[in-house]
Amino acid sequence: MRREKIIFFFRNFLKGLLWLGIILLIYLLGKKFINIDFFSWLEPLFANTLLILLIFLASEVIIGIIPPEIFIIWALRNDQWREFILMVGLLSIISYTAGLTGFGIGRFLNRSLFYRFVKRRFLHKLDQTLQVFGPYLIVVAALTPLPFSGVSMLIGSVHYPFRKFVLLALTRFLRFAIYAVVFWEASINF
Repeated sequence: MRREKIIFFFRNFLKGLLWLGIILLIYLLGKKFINIDFFSWLEPLFANTLLILLIFLASEVIIGIIPPEIFIIWALRNDQWREFILMVGLLSIISYTAGLTGFGIGRFLNRSLFYRFVKRRFLHKLDQTLQVFGPYLIVVAALTPLPFSGVSMLIGSVHYPFRKFVLLALTRFLRFAIYAVVFWEASINF
């Protein structure tokens, strides 16, 4: 069982690294080959920080529709280190809070008649699996492109201990920190 957990973690962690590499490559190629004036019509939207943060919040709560990497790239727009770190820090707090919200939604939905029916009918083995793999799933979702809020909802729905979830979910901040460094260095050096 321990071997399965380790394989699960590393397989998904490597997928996350691959995703980071793909996003970084797209960013660098776009920076090099796309005429920035083409996107000037989007500047009023990009300049509205509150609107961008609200879009990110909505995306994170609604199971991560828009990848957080896009918002980290948005935070690079001024090439100011302090502003970039502040924005990435704010994005990470929003994402972490969205995960906590997802956990709460999962707990709430667990009490609904519909969820109990679906669980009894289709997800009866999910409880045991999530109790065993839960810690790994939380960390993997926090560090990789797995939808963090969606995983948080699942974890909450099986009554995973809240304290453990809160502590393991802190790895979400690590993801944003690593991505911030990678994107900042790529932006400055290429």
